[in-house]
Amino acid sequence: MKIVIPGGSGHLGRILCTALRRRSHEVVVLSRRPSSVEGARVVGWDGRSLGAWADEIDGADVVINLAGRSVNCRYTRANLREMIDSRVLSTRVVGRAIERAGMPPRAWLQMSTATIYAHRFDAPNDEATGIIGGEEADVPDYWRFSIDIATGWERAQLDARTPRTRKVALRTAMVMDPAGGGTFDLLLRLTRLGLGGAVAGGRQYMSWIHDADFTRSVEFLIDQERLDGPVNLAAPAPLPQRDFMAALRAAWSAPIGLPASGWMVELGAAVLGTDAELILKSRRVVPGRLQEAGCPFEYPEWPPAARELVARWRAQREPARAPRAAA
Repeated sequence: MKIVIPGGSGHLGRILCTALRRRSHEVVVLSRRPSSVEGARVVGWDGRSLGAWADEIDGADVVINLAGRSVNCRYTRANLREMIDSRVLSTRVVGRAIERAGMPPRAWLQMSTATIYAHRFDAPNDEATGIIGGEEADVPDYWRFSIDIATGWERAQLDARTPRTRKVALRTAMVMDPAGGGTFDLLLRLTRLGLGGAVAGGRQYMSWIHDADFTRSVEFLIDQERLDGPVNLAAPAPLPQRDFMAALRAAWSAPIGLPASGWMVELGAAVLGTDAELILKSRRVVPGRLQEAGCPFEYPEWPPAARELVARWRAQREPARAPRAAA
C-alpha cells in the first residue's frame, strides 16, 4: 500500500514509518522541515495550504495525519494558539486534498488525544461511555484549553466532505518508547535521579501504550474496514501514577523515588518549560473498541512493558550492560 503521513518526521511518525516499512508499504512523509526519515520519501508542505504535495494523496491507499505542535510546552497564549492552529489547519487542508482527489484514499486515520476525556478517578473512559472533559469543577480553568484543542482537532476531520474515505480519530494515550526525547525517556530520567515517586499523592491515573502496540493498533485500524469514528489507542490497564512509577523504579532497580507535592510539580514544570497538567490530570482511558474488534495487545500491563522498555533503553545506550539487563 501507499501510505501518506503528514507530520511523519516527528517522534511518533518515525516509529510508525519504521513499522510500516517492515511490512513493505510505500511511505511518504509530508514535512515542514526538509529532513530525511528512515524508510520514507519526504515531501515538503506548509500544513496550511494546498500545494504539489496533494498529488501524493490522490491515489494513495491510506492517510495518517500526525501533524501538530508538541503539547510538551508551557501553556502560554502563543503556544496554545500554535497548538490548535497546527492541528486544525493541517487537518482541514488534508481534508481538502482528499475532497479534490480523483482517487481518494480508502482510509484517513487522524491523530487525536486521550486528553479529550475528563479528569476522573471513578471509572475508565471508553469510546461509548467516556465523559468528554471541560466541565470538571475540581481542576484549573485553563485545563479546558486542552479539551478545546482536542475537540477542534476532531471536528476538523469530521467536517471534511470525504464520503469515499473512512475516517478514524486516534485518541492516543502517552506512547512509551525508549528513544531520546520521548515521554518514557523523560520519566526514566526522573527515576534514575531518584525523583520517580508519587506526584501530588499519585492517585491520578496514567494511560499509556507501548510503542509496539501503538503501531500494531494503527495497522489493525488500517485493515478494519468497519471501524470508523473515535478509537482509543491505549493499553487496557491504566494505573495510578504512584503505581506506574513504582513499576518503573522496579524495572530500573532504583532504590528510592522521592515524592513531589503539587506545588513542586508546578515549579518543576516551569523550569522544564512544560505544563503540570501533563502529570496532574487523571487520564483513565481504555481501548474499548479495539478490544471489541479483537485487536491484540502484546503489553496490556505496565510492569512487563516497563521492563522491556528499560532493557531496550539500556541496549541503545549501554551496550555492555544490555545482556544482563535483558536477562
